[in-house]
Amino acid sequence: MTVDPDAERYVAEPPKDPTTVAADTVRGAYNRDRARVLHSAAFRRLATKTQVHGSRVGGGDGFLRTRLTHSLEVAQIAREMGERLGCDPDVVDVAGLAHDLGHPPFGHNGEDALNAAAERCGGFEGNAQTLRVLSRLEAKVVGPDGASAGLNLTRASLDASCKYPWPRRDDTRKFGYYADDAPVFAFLRAGTPADTPTRRCLEAQVMDWADDVAYSVHDVEDGFHLGFVRLETLLRDADERAALCKDVAEAYSDETPDELSGVLDDLLADPAVAAVADFDGGHASQIALKRAASLLIGRFVAEAIAATRERSGDGPLRRYAADLVVPRAARARCALLKGIALRYVMRRPGAGARYAREQEILRTLVAALVQRGPAELDPVFAPLWRAAPDDAARLRVVIDQVASLTDPAAIVWFERLR
Repeated sequence: MTVDPDAERYVAEPPKDPTTVAADTVRGAYNRDRARVLHSAAFRRLATKTQVHGSRVGGGDGFLRTRLTHSLEVAQIAREMGERLGCDPDVVDVAGLAHDLGHPPFGHNGEDALNAAAERCGGFEGNAQTLRVLSRLEAKVVGPDGASAGLNLTRASLDASCKYPWPRRDDTRKFGYYADDAPVFAFLRAGTPADTPTRRCLEAQVMDWADDVAYSVHDVEDGFHLGFVRLETLLRDADERAALCKDVAEAYSDETPDELSGVLDDLLADPAVAAVADFDGGHASQIALKRAASLLIGRFVAEAIAATRERSGDGPLRRYAADLVVPRAARARCALLKGIALRYVMRRPGAGARYAREQEILRTLVAALVQRGPAELDPVFAPLWRAAPDDAARLRVVIDQVASLTDPAAIVWFERLR
């Protein structure tokens, strides 16, 4: 039987025996991919990995978003967008669920710390680590050579989960795979249009926009609940609005501060946004905030779908049949929301000391594990250390170990090993 190239797996697996399960439970390849991600250890660990707010911020009551809840929200937004465009809904769902599996403890701050610590073995990048988790580190499938194939997802699902389909290079901090993961990267990129080797498939573009939309809106929403974000400051202070636009132009947008200023004025004048200017945490305020978040997400999704349909037509769109089109104004509004979280949450007074402490924890863990070796590694990683051919390969095993830890586990390991 001929296998659809998109549904091919890196390691061939025998077909499921239909006599062992009821006929109505026999699932397609992409639905199986989704189940494998949902049931993975890496996915469970996202429950105690930082999204933006650390696990102890807000009293640690579990109310704020974590990497797990964020990933579920991204998957929901991506699935809806994908269905409306004609993508396979399970493929975009898998991409949304899996996109942050490689992120280390302490969010992007932890990513920066591990990138510095991993310089001698090719650096660290959360998205490259995601591919490593999916194709190597998770325990599910073993290849004929005895090496782990991770979850052994289909080509389409791996490709959809790859935000940055290129290796590490000097002109960008973002990249999609490490040198020793090049074989599986070549597998997932087979069939990519030859004239655009770094082009992302439509499902990856949908996932990426869903990620931007989810965290730009939800990080601000959580900031309101914590009292870090208060719109009245922006409404009454022109200098503060100008400073925000400058931050956004430097960090998130190709627009100039003057161009962003007009977009910000329109955003603040939106009745749904203006309704949360006096947010006080009460029931009515929470309803208004949730309504604003829902409307913003809905508009971001609808604008991208409409613009894509205008360019590519009404038929089903998937893989490399089209590119996602996001209007410039929508990207600017999204960037401004990211900037609000950056300025009032991530750069709030006192946050710097926490970030420095988190980096110290991860640097210390890497140094201690490099020195002490396999005796201190989890049973999954100790054999990999012993089989590593050189110091760089052993360092990569240590980086894999530290990246796998949750925020609380990183602190516990630090206290034990320092």
